[in-house]
Amino acid sequence: MAPAPKSLAITLGAYGAAALFEIAGCFAIWAIVRLGASGWWVLGGLLSLILFAFLLTRADLDFAGRAYAAYGGIYIVASLLWLWRVEGQAPDVWDMAGAGLCIAGTLVILLGRHAP
Repeated sequence: MAPAPKSLAITLGAYGAAALFEIAGCFAIWAIVRLGASGWWVLGGLLSLILFAFLLTRADLDFAGRAYAAYGGIYIVASLLWLWRVEGQAPDVWDMAGAGLCIAGTLVILLGRHAP
Protein backbone atom coordinates (compact mmCIF):
# COMPACT_ATOMS: atom_id res chain seq x y z
CA MET A 1 0.00 0.00 0.00
CA ALA A 2 1.30 3.46 -0.89
CA PRO A 3 2.07 5.84 1.99
CA ALA A 4 -0.47 8.56 2.87
CA PRO A 5 0.39 12.09 1.64
CA LYS A 6 1.69 13.21 5.05
CA SER A 7 3.85 10.13 5.48
CA LEU A 8 4.97 10.46 1.85
CA ALA A 9 6.27 13.95 2.66
CA ILE A 10 8.08 12.57 5.73
CA THR A 11 9.55 9.75 3.65
CA LEU A 12 10.77 12.12 0.94
CA GLY A 13 12.24 14.46 3.56
CA ALA A 14 14.04 11.56 5.22
CA TYR A 15 15.31 10.43 1.82
CA GLY A 16 16.65 13.90 1.03
CA ALA A 17 18.48 14.14 4.35
CA ALA A 18 19.72 10.54 4.04
CA ALA A 19 21.13 11.31 0.59
CA LEU A 20 23.01 14.34 1.90
CA PHE A 21 24.57 12.31 4.72
CA GLU A 22 25.38 9.32 2.50
CA ILE A 23 27.07 11.48 -0.11
CA ALA A 24 28.97 13.47 2.53
CA GLY A 25 30.12 10.26 4.22
CA CYS A 26 31.28 8.70 0.99
CA PHE A 27 32.88 11.96 -0.12
CA ALA A 28 34.95 11.99 3.08
CA ILE A 29 36.58 8.74 1.99
CA TRP A 30 36.94 10.07 -1.57
CA ALA A 31 38.64 13.18 -0.19
CA ILE A 32 41.11 11.10 1.82
CA VAL A 33 41.98 8.67 -0.97
CA ARG A 34 41.68 10.86 -4.07
CA LEU A 35 42.26 14.40 -2.84
CA GLY A 36 44.82 13.82 -0.09
CA ALA A 37 42.63 15.11 2.76
CA SER A 38 43.56 14.35 6.35
CA GLY A 39 42.67 10.91 7.68
CA TRP A 40 40.59 12.67 10.33
CA TRP A 41 37.93 13.15 7.66
CA VAL A 42 36.97 9.53 8.27
CA LEU A 43 35.36 10.48 11.61
CA GLY A 44 32.93 12.88 9.97
CA GLY A 45 32.39 10.39 7.19
CA LEU A 46 31.47 7.61 9.61
CA LEU A 47 29.09 9.84 11.55
CA SER A 48 27.44 10.89 8.28
CA LEU A 49 27.00 7.27 7.21
CA ILE A 50 25.45 6.34 10.56
CA LEU A 51 22.95 9.21 10.21
CA PHE A 52 22.24 8.12 6.62
CA ALA A 53 21.40 4.58 7.74
CA PHE A 54 19.18 5.84 10.57
CA LEU A 55 17.28 8.20 8.28
CA LEU A 56 16.40 5.38 5.88
CA THR A 57 14.47 3.75 8.72
CA ARG A 58 12.10 6.76 8.66
CA ALA A 59 10.67 5.76 5.27
CA ASP A 60 7.01 4.79 5.63
CA LEU A 61 7.24 1.50 3.75
CA ASP A 62 6.71 -1.99 5.13
CA PHE A 63 9.87 -3.57 3.74
CA ALA A 64 13.49 -2.40 3.89
CA GLY A 65 14.26 -3.54 0.34
CA ARG A 66 11.42 -1.46 -1.09
CA ALA A 67 12.47 1.57 0.98
CA TYR A 68 16.05 1.24 -0.30
CA ALA A 69 14.92 0.79 -3.91
CA ALA A 70 12.72 3.88 -3.81
CA TYR A 71 15.55 5.84 -2.18
CA GLY A 72 17.82 5.14 -5.14
CA GLY A 73 16.26 7.79 -7.36
CA ILE A 74 16.53 10.44 -4.66
CA TYR A 75 20.18 9.51 -4.13
CA ILE A 76 20.93 9.93 -7.83
CA VAL A 77 19.36 13.40 -7.99
CA ALA A 78 21.15 14.42 -4.78
CA SER A 79 24.45 13.16 -6.21
CA LEU A 80 24.01 15.32 -9.28
CA LEU A 81 23.22 18.31 -7.08
CA TRP A 82 26.43 17.56 -5.13
CA LEU A 83 28.32 17.35 -8.43
CA TRP A 84 27.02 20.78 -9.38
CA ARG A 85 27.08 22.68 -6.08
CA VAL A 86 30.07 21.14 -4.26
CA GLU A 87 32.31 19.97 -7.10
CA GLY A 88 31.45 22.79 -9.50
CA GLN A 89 30.55 20.55 -12.46
CA ALA A 90 27.13 21.17 -13.97
CA PRO A 91 25.16 18.03 -14.85
CA ASP A 92 24.72 17.52 -18.59
CA VAL A 93 21.65 16.50 -20.55
CA TRP A 94 22.45 12.80 -20.09
CA ASP A 95 22.76 13.23 -16.34
CA MET A 96 19.40 14.98 -16.25
CA ALA A 97 17.71 12.38 -18.47
CA GLY A 98 19.01 9.56 -16.30
CA ALA A 99 17.91 11.32 -13.12
CA GLY A 100 14.44 11.84 -14.56
CA LEU A 101 14.13 8.14 -15.32
CA CYS A 102 15.24 7.29 -11.79
CA ILE A 103 12.75 9.68 -10.19
CA ALA A 104 10.01 8.11 -12.30
CA GLY A 105 11.05 4.73 -10.90
CA THR A 106 11.06 6.08 -7.36
CA LEU A 107 7.52 7.40 -7.80
CA VAL A 108 6.30 4.10 -9.25
CA ILE A 109 7.69 2.26 -6.21
CA LEU A 110 6.38 4.79 -3.67
CA LEU A 111 2.93 5.32 -5.16
CA GLY A 112 2.25 1.84 -6.55
CA ARG A 113 -0.26 -0.54 -5.05
CA HIS A 114 1.89 -3.30 -3.62
CA ALA A 115 0.58 -6.71 -2.64
CA PRO A 116 0.32 -7.18 1.14
